[in-house]
Amino acid sequence: MCGIAALQIKNPEMGPQLGTLLHSMTCDLIERGPDSAGLAVYDDPQTMQGAASLVSLLGIDLPLPAAELADRLTERLEGAETTVEAVGHTTLVRSQASTDALLQALEELAPEASVIGQGSHVAVMKGVGNPREVASAHGLEAMSGTRGVTHTRMATESAVTAAGSHPYSVADDLCLVHNGSFSNHLTVRDELERHGVRFGSDNDSEVAARYVASQLEEGADLETALLRLGEVFDGFYTLVVTTRDGMAVVRDPIACKPCVVAETDDWVAVASEFRALSELPGIESARVFEPEPGRVYTW
Repeated sequence: MCGIAALQIKNPEMGPQLGTLLHSMTCDLIERGPDSAGLAVYDDPQTMQGAASLVSLLGIDLPLPAAELADRLTERLEGAETTVEAVGHTTLVRSQASTDALLQALEELAPEASVIGQGSHVAVMKGVGNPREVASAHGLEAMSGTRGVTHTRMATESAVTAAGSHPYSVADDLCLVHNGSFSNHLTVRDELERHGVRFGSDNDSEVAARYVASQLEEGADLETALLRLGEVFDGFYTLVVTTRDGMAVVRDPIACKPCVVAETDDWVAVASEFRALSELPGIESARVFEPEPGRVYTW
């Protein structure tokens, strides 16, 4: 049992409230996943700080001091300004270089570092412990932006580690959170590995994230990628996937795992339980529904 909370802002005037609202939603789901937590926020000016790319690294113990790593990355990237900052349990690396160039430089200069997020719009942060404390340590309440997703985890398929926390961000600005389990994830993983896909954890949810990323890379749109996932993966699940442009949710064909959606003219929100939606502004007039089994909803 895990908790999912996602919020996409439709009215730009509500952008400054994103973090506060998402923090409240997350705290209402702590009982569903007290082990660890993660969050992804898109287009927060204070987090992005005008960077062309941002890479999130697991933990704050780096092979080099942050300032020295930043200087070496800047030099390696031919003068593209790069900064390294510890935020809560996560290290954020911002650069004026492209995401691909920054990732390559990090692999050369800090090969032990574990990438948990990448892109030009999103920051991903994770930690072990009470989700309220993880969210507070990373400053979620103060963030603004266009969309965000959080996850409170109760580990079932792998150990309680920050690496096993969600969201899984395995391609630029793509994040996936999952409540449930997949019974054939090792088979799918083997197939992906045969095609050169590399994994950073033993979590079944990462397999789903990398499958979706592979489908998008081959040209599928997000709805098609998730429909194909339903044909390949066996298990019970609710998935929320976010990108730089939007958000999608899908449940397994028998809708074993709970999910509630609420939508107004100002926002659309997804959560594992209605109580996480109950304090959102305008909820009394929102369209509230449970997603149909096997159907992909996109916004």
